[in-house]
Amino acid sequence: MRQFSTLLLLVVSIHISYSQTRTNISLPNTSDLQKKWVDSIYNTMSFEEKVGQLFMVAAYSNKNESHYKDIDDLIENYKVGGLIFFQGGPIRQAQLTNRYQQKSKVPLFIGIDAEWGLSMRLDSTYRYPWNMTLGAIQDYNLIREMGKQMGRQSKRMGIHFNFAPVVDINTNPKNPIIGNRSFGEDKVNVTNAAEALMLGLQSEGVFATAKHFPGHGDTETDSHQTLPLVNFDRERLDNIELYPYKELIKNGLASIMVAHLNVPSLEPREGYPTSISYDVVTKLLKKELKFNGLIFTDALNMKGASNFKEPGAIDLEAFLAGNDVLLFAENVPVAIEKFKQAQADGSLTEARLAESVKKILAYKYKAGLNKYKPIELENLYNDLNAPENDALNYLLYENALTLLKNKDKIIPVKQLEKERVAYVKLGDAEASDFFEKLNDYTEVTEIKGTNLDSVLVDLKNYTKVIIGFHKADGAWKNHNLSFKEQMWISKIAKQNKVILTFFTKPYSLLKISNFENIEAVLLAYQNNYFGQTVAAEAIFGGIGCKGKIPVSINDSFYTNDGLTTTEMNRLSFASPENVGMNSKTLQKIDSIAAYAIAHEMTPGIQVLIARKGKVIFQKSYGYHTYEDLVPVKNTDLYDVASLTKILATLPNVMVQFDKGKLKLDTKLSTMLPSFKNSNKANVKLVDMLTHQARFQAWIPFYKATLDSLGQPSDKYYRKTYSKEFSIQVSENLFLRKDYQDSIVKIIADSELLPRVQYKYSDFSFILMKEYLERTTGKKLDKLAKDNFYSILGAYRMTYNPLHKFDVSEIVPTEKDNYYRYTTLQGYVHDMGAAMQGGIGGHAGIFANSMDVAKMMQMYLQKGKYGGHQFFTEATFNKFNTCYYCKDENRRGVGFDKPQLGRSGPTCGCVSMTSFGHTGFTGTMAWADPEQEIVYVFLSNRTYPEAKVNTLSRENIRENIQEVIYQSIEQ
Repeated sequence: MRQFSTLLLLVVSIHISYSQTRTNISLPNTSDLQKKWVDSIYNTMSFEEKVGQLFMVAAYSNKNESHYKDIDDLIENYKVGGLIFFQGGPIRQAQLTNRYQQKSKVPLFIGIDAEWGLSMRLDSTYRYPWNMTLGAIQDYNLIREMGKQMGRQSKRMGIHFNFAPVVDINTNPKNPIIGNRSFGEDKVNVTNAAEALMLGLQSEGVFATAKHFPGHGDTETDSHQTLPLVNFDRERLDNIELYPYKELIKNGLASIMVAHLNVPSLEPREGYPTSISYDVVTKLLKKELKFNGLIFTDALNMKGASNFKEPGAIDLEAFLAGNDVLLFAENVPVAIEKFKQAQADGSLTEARLAESVKKILAYKYKAGLNKYKPIELENLYNDLNAPENDALNYLLYENALTLLKNKDKIIPVKQLEKERVAYVKLGDAEASDFFEKLNDYTEVTEIKGTNLDSVLVDLKNYTKVIIGFHKADGAWKNHNLSFKEQMWISKIAKQNKVILTFFTKPYSLLKISNFENIEAVLLAYQNNYFGQTVAAEAIFGGIGCKGKIPVSINDSFYTNDGLTTTEMNRLSFASPENVGMNSKTLQKIDSIAAYAIAHEMTPGIQVLIARKGKVIFQKSYGYHTYEDLVPVKNTDLYDVASLTKILATLPNVMVQFDKGKLKLDTKLSTMLPSFKNSNKANVKLVDMLTHQARFQAWIPFYKATLDSLGQPSDKYYRKTYSKEFSIQVSENLFLRKDYQDSIVKIIADSELLPRVQYKYSDFSFILMKEYLERTTGKKLDKLAKDNFYSILGAYRMTYNPLHKFDVSEIVPTEKDNYYRYTTLQGYVHDMGAAMQGGIGGHAGIFANSMDVAKMMQMYLQKGKYGGHQFFTEATFNKFNTCYYCKDENRRGVGFDKPQLGRSGPTCGCVSMTSFGHTGFTGTMAWADPEQEIVYVFLSNRTYPEAKVNTLSRENIRENIQEVIYQSIEQ
């Protein structure tokens, strides 16, 4: 069922092999139209205007008008050819781009350093993974798709050059400036990943710029601060550092950025930067490597260059070395004067100037600047942050996740019912998403403390300990473990089975000298929502591990190490676009929920949607009540009412059926011998569970226990617990312990309906509870927990939630003014279930949407979840059959089914193989095998009172379900 391609459904559709055309952007050609345009511009230019085209100056959209006017001046008076934008915001930058383009005689080149997306420079824009994270991915098509998305976003912003990809091969873990900006230390992997990103960018009409030529990967100093030494011979450089450039040049690379490096084997002059070296730029790059694309200097304000020569002089020297574009020139007016002097003394020829200027103009033609149009500001933010970005990011992080050690196959954690899992957080950064997602799989307890000895004592009670190392998610951040953190890991690992998860750059692992006592080492690379989510998914088998580490870690792990794991049919998480659904359409759910809450149909709502085994929508709306305004959280528990039938009773009936202890035609007298002499003796199981056993719809059992004033009678109730009055029906009300038998006897003695017809009744499930408990010798709450919830990891699904959870985590259900005369919070709403101690076959379960979804997904997978087979597929199919549709009874065996006529439980848009149930408190759980959809809706529409069911009258649940189906992209 869960055959996921590594490509995005709908959004990502990459079927281009590497043998096909590599890019839509070719190097400048000599087409007649292009040549005519280039010549027409060039021939009208003065010397100063030609020189101006060589400069790409720094611009910011987060500065004041004084800065903006400085840029105006450079454009209007010095005719600069381009701008490289740095910090700011997208709307501000777009407005400034339009302003500057309007002032420029020749349209400007716009460039940006956006190695992991525009967010590297701009707020409110999208952030993709670092290159080091991408280097772990084995499917280069995903990286190509990332390049395409980055290209679309750049183009939308009027940007022509993204100064990416970084192709430095980071063979030195002490590199202070490249590190995570590199794809790794394997030259082939770096090249393939960089080529994929390049092809993606250029396929969208944005020029890629490989950097930092000839190779900044094996350095220990930062060229922003000094001139780094690369002291390798030519053979080493040819084999390692230059390898990616050779391959990318073959395949259509548009431009290259030359770094400020000291490479003695390439430039004989001592301490002479490569960026201004004729031997490096012209002889090596242009002539030997035959690169005829645009050549950029690295920023000329960097100390690696600016320490060598003064502003102006460094620009001229860089140009004479063979560079085309002078990036981040510090003083354009002075530089132009230097160029004039060079022209006068003959060191700068017209031919050399024409070579670069005409090349720049040819690229401007290629970028469409011969037909320049301003940036459209409307919908800019939404276009830059499209839903498909998230869909791709899920896949990128999922495919990068790298499992380096897995002793005894501890990952994925399998038998949840046998585990007690603890979590210990290390590092000083946020970890809430990881902890939340871990708890979506099973109960995980965070052990906090500053004293290691006390923490170790607490951890003795747990079978597994997940340690998460969380540091701020920044490419240049210090991600090293402190000595204290190293000691904690070592001590905990000696005592416990440990799953060590790093949300940092791989080099963080260098600080661990011995991995012997650590059972599992999982590398998630980045400390953000996606990294934390996929790590939790992999630990519990929601997804498998696929990544390979792109660098080596001492002698512990080597480049391209990485173990694989398989999924365990547990729910995982994704974006709607990952499973062929439309996020924008699903946003309509927000409006429907808001409408229901505003019109007081219910104080609050939980909605969960899963498709193809992926939770793609999980939201909570509103408040616990209208008075307290406690916001509903995804973890809060609702009284799910009649969903209990398919969440607790029915699955246990199916287990008995699977064991051969029940058949569809088994009679009630066989199941419960006390019914042998009743009028119900010959009622069959199939008729009971399809609601055509001629049972009464309902009997208000509680009314017989009230006095003449409608209050709980002293004959049956006490306000405090005792052995005789031990059935708790509300906070301060206890029913006589023998009354449960009375309920069954009342049902046995009740009249049958005059004819066989569909009539919904709770009696069947009350009696099935009686059967299950007598047959197994266990109470239904224990059966449900032991047979299902513990195995599923559905620990927030339970009867009598106050036995386990704080009242603040439970949503109030009703202000009871007819029986218990109190606000019901944590006590079952259904009166009959309350009179059974909160454990009814027909009602009593409290749960959140996530745990309900686990049960529904198990059904959708026909009895299988988390590697456990609860019952056979054949059994499920028999229970999910409508045996009496011909008699206008839509019901399956225990399951509700879609309506046969006009009215019914669904939107009318689901498949006939779908199934589920609804509940009196305003709940719904539905699964559709044909569309592989699970839909859960929880509410407390009965608060403050249950009389008027406007939620049902206005089809709120059904309308949301209809939106779900509208969102499916064909």
